[in-house]
Amino acid sequence: MIPRITLLAALSLLAFSCNKQVEPPAAFGPLPSAAQLAWHEMEMNAFVHFTTNTFTGKEWGYGDEDTAIFNPTAFDADQWISTFKDAGFKGVILTCKHHDGFCLWPSAFTEHSVKNSPFKKDVVKEVSEACKRHGLKFGIYVSPWDRNHPQYGSPEYIQYYRNQLDELFTNYGPIFEMWFDGANGGDGFYGGKREARKINGATYYDWPTTLDLVRKHNPDVIFFSDAGPGVRWVGNERGTAGETNWNTITPDTLFAGKGGIENLLNTGSENGTRWIPAEVDVSIRPGWFYHAKEDSLVKSPEKLFQIYLTSVGRGSTLLLNIPPDRRGLIHQNDVAALKALRALLDETFKTNLAEKANVSASLVRGDAKQYAANNVSDKNPETYWTLNDNDTSGTLEFTFDKPQLVKYVLLQEYIKLGQRVKSFVIEAKAGDTWNVIGEGTTIGYKRIVKVEPIETTAVRITIRDAKACPVISNIELY
Repeated sequence: MIPRITLLAALSLLAFSCNKQVEPPAAFGPLPSAAQLAWHEMEMNAFVHFTTNTFTGKEWGYGDEDTAIFNPTAFDADQWISTFKDAGFKGVILTCKHHDGFCLWPSAFTEHSVKNSPFKKDVVKEVSEACKRHGLKFGIYVSPWDRNHPQYGSPEYIQYYRNQLDELFTNYGPIFEMWFDGANGGDGFYGGKREARKINGATYYDWPTTLDLVRKHNPDVIFFSDAGPGVRWVGNERGTAGETNWNTITPDTLFAGKGGIENLLNTGSENGTRWIPAEVDVSIRPGWFYHAKEDSLVKSPEKLFQIYLTSVGRGSTLLLNIPPDRRGLIHQNDVAALKALRALLDETFKTNLAEKANVSASLVRGDAKQYAANNVSDKNPETYWTLNDNDTSGTLEFTFDKPQLVKYVLLQEYIKLGQRVKSFVIEAKAGDTWNVIGEGTTIGYKRIVKVEPIETTAVRITIRDAKACPVISNIELY
């Protein structure tokens, strides 16, 4: 029983007081797991690509690189993780093994690892422990494609791959996310050092068995791939989720490496059968690994801010790749860009105008037509504004005591009850006239709409259509 249905506006709760208790709406459609909810709330994570490619200048190594080439001169995992923490990241996913097969930990199952490099140190251990010290979650990317392993393409290799996952989950946990992609998962890709070795990615990897083995270590681990099952690829590496972005998709015919599904992954499916939200992976540089020639090509803070709006601002989680240089440090240009991005985010979203606005609703659950808004010091995120079961549209109006400059509108659904909103519109009042300043389709965990800056005395948000009665947990105005 929920005693009142409320709308959370940043730190202040603007509560529509009801004269009776009302039953909450029933959950609708596929729902996120507790682990997926926690993943949504992370919002921004760091991706780290670091291997022999860092020293050869390649993006995809052949697997025949000499381990002696891996020798960072000033490696400092704390510098990485403190940089990421200061930028606002909540987790780190380390590329423990890329397609070249070189392992950043002293795996007992191969000689192609740090144990046979001049460096010797266990990079995975160093990074996982630095994450613990700084309070960030730790995740891993272990490429299923291995151009170094002589048995790649045979059943023996799959056991090798599983043995390595067992090593990582046993010795370096807790691991919140396991990342794998479709490289060499289809007819267009080739394995082996420099020879062709075709495999059928849809059947060769036998992912269900592998994932079940991993779940024995961590039942709540988030699995990333084209098809999930925890989170899905967003369909591009540009940092852009779909303007329509459903967290649901039907994965029955999907698998890592399947071609021609990029648009589907980008938008999801309105009537999808599983909650598999999109993760937006993009690099701060043109490449995924560090190359000195790209030092001047680090994305600007303004570009990173735009990527934030098209990832986090479209209901996804941003996975931003920041590759360490040959010293084993995050390059100063990347550090500077991240610091400036953090400052830009903090300044843009510093003052939530909704906190001091007067709020009214066209309808609330319980058949009431209109309620005055009460400011209360309740910070409970489990509250929301909703309507009666048969109502799929409604309006919230924020009125200011004096004109305010509005540039951004942030909306959130209470996704524990499912993703519902299909269409919304934002209006601002000029004199006695309401003007449309923004609109959109899906909301999901979070939607940030950039509007043309406008001086206004009131903002009105109308949910025009929804799959079931809308359930809005938060609205912020900046």
